[in-house]
Amino acid sequence: MTTKLKKESPDGRLAAFLIDQRLISTEQLEKAIEIQRTGGGYLSEVLVKKGLIAEDDVAFALSQEFGIPLLSSQNGSLRPTYDQNLEKLIPKQFAMRNVILPLSREAGVFTCVMFNPLDVMLIDELKKITGCEVRAIAATRSDILRAIEGFYDTTSLSKKFYHQPLAINRLDLRSPEAQEETAGTEGILARAKAAPTVKLVDLMLWQAIDKRASDIHIEPFEDHVSLRYRIDGKLYEMAPPPKHLHLPIVSRIKILSGLDISEKRLPQDGTFMVKLEDRTIDLRISIIPTIYGEKVVMRILDRTGVILELDQMGFEDDDLEKLRKAIFSPYGLVFLTGPTGSGKSTTLYAILQEIKSTEKNIVTVEDPVEYRLAGINQVQVKPEIGLTFASALRSFLRQDPDIMLVGEVRDLETAEICVRSALTGHLVLSTLHTNDAPSAVTRLIDIGVEPFLLAPTILVVVGQRLVRKLCPECKEEYKPTAKELGSVKLRAETIYRARGCPACNNTGYRGRTLVAEIMSTSEDIKSIITHSVSYQQMRDTARKLGMSTLYESGLRKVEKGITSLEEVMTVTFGI
Repeated sequence: MTTKLKKESPDGRLAAFLIDQRLISTEQLEKAIEIQRTGGGYLSEVLVKKGLIAEDDVAFALSQEFGIPLLSSQNGSLRPTYDQNLEKLIPKQFAMRNVILPLSREAGVFTCVMFNPLDVMLIDELKKITGCEVRAIAATRSDILRAIEGFYDTTSLSKKFYHQPLAINRLDLRSPEAQEETAGTEGILARAKAAPTVKLVDLMLWQAIDKRASDIHIEPFEDHVSLRYRIDGKLYEMAPPPKHLHLPIVSRIKILSGLDISEKRLPQDGTFMVKLEDRTIDLRISIIPTIYGEKVVMRILDRTGVILELDQMGFEDDDLEKLRKAIFSPYGLVFLTGPTGSGKSTTLYAILQEIKSTEKNIVTVEDPVEYRLAGINQVQVKPEIGLTFASALRSFLRQDPDIMLVGEVRDLETAEICVRSALTGHLVLSTLHTNDAPSAVTRLIDIGVEPFLLAPTILVVVGQRLVRKLCPECKEEYKPTAKELGSVKLRAETIYRARGCPACNNTGYRGRTLVAEIMSTSEDIKSIITHSVSYQQMRDTARKLGMSTLYESGLRKVEKGITSLEEVMTVTFGI
């Protein structure tokens, strides 16, 4: 094959379209043709594999130039038909190897999504396998691989669920309190208790727990229902239930949570527990009304899946030493900062696990209580009856506490009680919603805490984020180019990046760890707090005294091969 492409050939037409749309340069095309000449394959595959063009640009070009329909996971179109035994017709290994997803087999036409819908040899092979004419649809490689995992995992779990009743009997759903399953609408109640609905809800829970999901999102739309799981901080679309089962599913979840199934106009919150073999898993339920029906979000709190040991959280050795010095102090304030979902509560629980003993009286006030800890008195906030953070803290002071944990400082009253408790000989642990450690101090002063009271009490402020860990099964080592690094300075010549494999659902990541910055309050920092000096001066002083930033903490994990440079830059924004 020469380095020239015939204009009338599929590759020639694709190349002409890409050049015309300025999606690639002539030099990039010539490089791809040379690689194709020596290694074979289709032009679209070579361009994507060598990183010369984005895969969604190739999918767009194939669709526009050849009139091939284009689907994506974002618009919810990658949904195979589940009652046609497509998983038997096209085995998972064949689908993964050829990057195709079967969609349907009707009236002698087999419809499938293909990364390369111009692969005539693969289309001929599919004709022989299915005995049908093949209708090819374009999509990106990553979308297809994610959809393959969702489709084949769901069908295999369904078989396991329906054909192994002994296994599923270990899934015991029960409400934390005795429930009376009575509702205003008998028809809805009957459908919610019907066997298909019960099994479908149980299957969702089983699958989400199996995939280590932290949240389940059930979202109704005009003509379909969306089912998504949040895994390692990212939402992934799964095979959804039929639209007509949405109402029974929501009603079933309400029954388990002790909620009113006849109320569809107002938001509702509830809880229930799942016992799976020897594991107890808490679920927090939030239901809100939307224009197409009620949306449900189920937060999964797996006590056995959470590491509550400071050594295993991801702190650097010098940061861990600073933190331990503070939490073993007899009195003072320890604050954790970061956005929602940055692991602050988990770090607080790990601190409690480390410092608790029979010689200390530890009380907590939380909203909500996420994990139940043995030997610690935990209080759930209930604002509707007057049990707020501030009122609970005032009562705590009469309970002879040594250590108090406050789930979050939200107002001046709570902040002042925390500060005064630290001044009177108590160790107080709490969280704030700020972007980094130094801004926690300015935030407390902004809401009204007196600097002269804050300076002598605050011990340490921890700013943290969660980053995804590279999958150990498939991460690949590479040497980044100067262009990729830009202004990033690494001590290691080679680092690792995500690739994707079945073990990590083709995401390239599995599990999360934290990156942190810890600001200890030295005399210089206390002086800055007392004199209400600017945030920037406080941050500069903390840096001079040895505080590593979130960004620097992330780079250390990149150098160790724990996470990727892309993940660190996304989470820390280079700050």
